[in-house]
Amino acid sequence: MTVAPTRNVSGPVDAPVAPPKVVRQRRIRPGLLGLAVLLVALGGLGSAFAVTSVRATGSYLAVARPVPVGAILTADDVVRVEVAGGQGLAPVAAGRLNEVIGKRAAASLTPGTLLTAAQLTDKPLLGPGQQQVAIDLDVEAVPAKKLRPGDKLLLIGLPDKNSTGGADAASTRFETTVIDTSLPNSGTVVIYLALAVRDVPSVVALNASDRIAVVLTATA
Repeated sequence: MTVAPTRNVSGPVDAPVAPPKVVRQRRIRPGLLGLAVLLVALGGLGSAFAVTSVRATGSYLAVARPVPVGAILTADDVVRVEVAGGQGLAPVAAGRLNEVIGKRAAASLTPGTLLTAAQLTDKPLLGPGQQQVAIDLDVEAVPAKKLRPGDKLLLIGLPDKNSTGGADAASTRFETTVIDTSLPNSGTVVIYLALAVRDVPSVVALNASDRIAVVLTATA
């Protein structure tokens, strides 16, 4: 038997070589490219709008403390605030402070809210067919510790102490609204009222003879 000699191979062994992979280049669809450009543009516009809104800061007047309807506005009732944006609002600019001081509150003002021109008026709180009258009362006869503009009162005519008849009993009543009050001295309160024209003569006569009792029926 013949044995074939073994060859020692010292060099590299030839092996099949894998063909290179061909990477296909993706085609970019024009529609997707346009959408991407649009999104980038919208993002830029949104950022610009946000920056503009933040930078568009203005100085306005806000309500500093409760102000009842009909009360005269003072410098202590408002405070200057810086507000960014303000789209859709119509607050009073801080530079118009002198224009609003001395005006009356046409509605109750709540602290922390921006002041608007619609909330103020320079007219007295008189309705159609009303006149303003003033009555003076002793402090102990006032039905509340402090009457505020807009409070509703019922005035009751008292009988004449010098009259001998009983027909002059407390039978006259008048509904009225507080416009303002003042304290000329420590013992007297003057109340300014919005009263129906037909009731003015009777109330003036009763007040002159100190024959009015006051009842608080509703608060502003």
